[in-house]
Amino acid sequence: MIAILNKEATEDQVYELAKWFEEQGLKCDISQGDYQTIIGLVGDTSSIDPELIESLDIVESVRRITEPSTDGKKHRLGDFEKSGVKTVGVIGLGLIGGSFAKAFKEHSNARVLGLDIDESICSFAKLDGTLDDILNDDNIGECDLIIPALYNQAIINFIKEKAPLIKKGALVIDTGGLKRRICQECYPIAEEYGFTFVGGHPMAGKKFSGYKYSTGKLFRDSSMIIVPKDPTDLNLFDHIKNVLEPCGFGSITICSPEKHDQMIAFTSEMAHIVSNAYIKSPTAREHKGYSAGSYKDMTRVAWLNEDMWTEIFMENKDNLLFELDTIIKYLKEYRDALKHKDSETLHRILRDGKLAKEEVDGI
Repeated sequence: MIAILNKEATEDQVYELAKWFEEQGLKCDISQGDYQTIIGLVGDTSSIDPELIESLDIVESVRRITEPSTDGKKHRLGDFEKSGVKTVGVIGLGLIGGSFAKAFKEHSNARVLGLDIDESICSFAKLDGTLDDILNDDNIGECDLIIPALYNQAIINFIKEKAPLIKKGALVIDTGGLKRRICQECYPIAEEYGFTFVGGHPMAGKKFSGYKYSTGKLFRDSSMIIVPKDPTDLNLFDHIKNVLEPCGFGSITICSPEKHDQMIAFTSEMAHIVSNAYIKSPTAREHKGYSAGSYKDMTRVAWLNEDMWTEIFMENKDNLLFELDTIIKYLKEYRDALKHKDSETLHRILRDGKLAKEEVDGI
């Protein structure tokens, strides 16, 4: 395996990365050139996750020279037994929080504590075996891992209020839809009280929300976005992989709060806005008998939680306005071509879109 670093990588960064590889039992052969640095890795690299390494800003790519031996078994993302987590606390037992609680209960030996504003949900979660007990001020200090699965502001409020009760050395991973404000406010609180706060965003969901729709399989093979304070702390990343192993994520993406919010404006928020606007056409009321897969794909996320999405859209309005201005610009091109009967331009911009799809996702 080789790791190719870009020219911006400093000697200290190269040293720290090489040191981390050596801690994993690998021998490093470093070759430095004018435009890039290559770290050749010798040893058993089967436990190395290329996507994890590539998430570092200084790394351009990671390539395997030979495929590692897995004895016919697919390598799993993380090893929960190595995490040292004995007790997990989940705050907010909706679709996401309930699914986290069920994943840890079904796929680990951890003790699972939970809390929800609806006390009947907590009682039911105990009844169905998901929770071992209700999370409260007396036992929150027993949690090695805490997952606040709440709206953005509620996450911040929870961290501020409960920080003095959280165990030193505990790991807190939130699930909020945006990261800039949450991380800005929660990083210093965690540092003050001696626990680790990491921004998190599981890229999974369903049409319907609520505990009754939660499942321990919700996150299987999906991406988990991780936003740490130190984007070069590979030991922390390894620990997070182990901690989240029971959830079955297919990959972990590491980025800054700013990058997260920029990308989510495009990949998630815009899809909800466009879908929500599209369904408002008066023609939609007559779609039955005329619609198929395209209609279903376009309207799936039009049915949304307006309270949650209003908060998210307003908080991320700078990134969202950029994406809205961009799509409005391109939609005007299609409209103008049709209005002026300009088939040549219409053909060109349709082809441009097709080629853009090929370039971005392939066919």
